[in-house]
Amino acid sequence: MREEIAITSKDFCFYYGKTQALKNISMDIYKNKVTGIIGPSGYGKSTFLRSLNRMNDVIRGIKTQGTILYEGKEIYASEQDVVSLRRRIGMVFQKSNPFPKSIFENVAYGLKINNVKDKNIIATTVEKSLKSAALWNEVKDRLQESAFALSGGQQQRLCIARALAVEPEILLMDEPASALDPTATLKIEELIHELKQNYTIAIVTHNMQQAARISDYTAFFMNGELIEYDKTQKIFTNPSKRITEDYITGRFG
Repeated sequence: MREEIAITSKDFCFYYGKTQALKNISMDIYKNKVTGIIGPSGYGKSTFLRSLNRMNDVIRGIKTQGTILYEGKEIYASEQDVVSLRRRIGMVFQKSNPFPKSIFENVAYGLKINNVKDKNIIATTVEKSLKSAALWNEVKDRLQESAFALSGGQQQRLCIARALAVEPEILLMDEPASALDPTATLKIEELIHELKQNYTIAIVTHNMQQAARISDYTAFFMNGELIEYDKTQKIFTNPSKRITEDYITGRFG
């Protein structure tokens, strides 16, 4: 059965001033799948991920060429509503970044800035989001405590719950477990496996074992180029290019 496409990138190029960070990236991200993005540091992985919901727009002097299509529409078109785009394509960052608010208010934040005022809807959505982030049972009796009272792994799951509260269709994750201990990392990986039932996920990771465990598809980036993209099993057991094999077997990077 043919996979349904969530986002298509065609010959996408990205520049920081005169420096070209991405070169002609063409790939499809499939619905309800986890797409892992791997490669050495500084070679375009996070730039590409942040391009998918225009998070890079806040940087001065950027320029793009080519297209990224979401639901058949060019996300860099001038008429694109960027606020709406980022609500539908959510983001979880490398370092957990809870707001200096209560656990409850962290999750409710996105609803309130989207003018949801009904307290019952907010409370129901907060509970649902925390359950989806596998955090509810740990915090249900402490919702008014500061988010900073949570452990690092819990804070990261709180940030995932905050992203889920506004009901995105796609979740972008930029090394969400890189600062976590092995136990917290395992919880994040289990959570990602659960979330793909309802969400499309693209994740940047430096951890080869993690990419192999959680991704359905894997993209290997090097020097701003997409070197190889295929089903994860093929990338890790029978890559088409020698440089891919060298990277995943630890010969460099």
